[in-house]
Amino acid sequence: MNTHDPLVIAGREFRSRLLTGTGKYDTFETMREALAASGSQIVTVAVRRIDFDAPGEDITAFLPEDVLLLPNTSGCETAEEAVRSARLARAGGLPDWVKLEVIPDPRYLLPDPVETLRAAAQLVEEDFTVLPYVLPDPVLQKKLEEVGCATVMPLAAPIGSGRGLKLRDAIRIMVEQAEVPLVVDAGLGAPSHAAEAMEMGADAVLVNTAIARAGDPVAMARAFRLAVEAGREAHRAGIMEEGSDAAASSPVAGAIHGA
Repeated sequence: MNTHDPLVIAGREFRSRLLTGTGKYDTFETMREALAASGSQIVTVAVRRIDFDAPGEDITAFLPEDVLLLPNTSGCETAEEAVRSARLARAGGLPDWVKLEVIPDPRYLLPDPVETLRAAAQLVEEDFTVLPYVLPDPVLQKKLEEVGCATVMPLAAPIGSGRGLKLRDAIRIMVEQAEVPLVVDAGLGAPSHAAEAMEMGADAVLVNTAIARAGDPVAMARAFRLAVEAGREAHRAGIMEEGSDAAASSPVAGAIHGA
């Protein structure tokens, strides 16, 4: 088996298939240690948490070296707000990669598919590399691919719920038809959830709350890293098909029988 198996997004290679967020940590120091332990090479930060008037003195000063900072449009409720947020990030010197979030729903924090598609089309036209966060909708997935998005990022369950792959059936369809990397984002609560997503064929996962709110965030970050690696290796190896009947592990043919 070829061990060189990079995640490729918009022509850029990454060793790690675990993307991480930066919210909900008790301290920036803990966040930095956890991100380093995760091995993540793509770290998302809300544009609204970055102080462009004091560069190097805000959350970005605590990120590990050699990671891609992925600004996200968290807090935006319309396409116009999200586009403006992305433009602000680029004008402030951040990468022109953007995790696109358009969430008008204050209770369940579900993304708006219409506004997300509108914003994605505009941002791609302005030469942003767009990674949109969406409901697991295979039809929307194809539309986002058509306008030029670099990935599609369906939620597994509501943000921060830790409920795991509650929407696995729709995500499985998206995995089957994906033409750009598919990143499972939101709702993963345990390393086993991440491993399951990778076993299904997801290209990567994004985890924040499950690491940040763990009893030991640094240890949990390592656990997620190992789970993602194991799930990916299992997918590449080829998981056995499920059966309805029992099947003996030892072959019957050639068995030695007593006299």
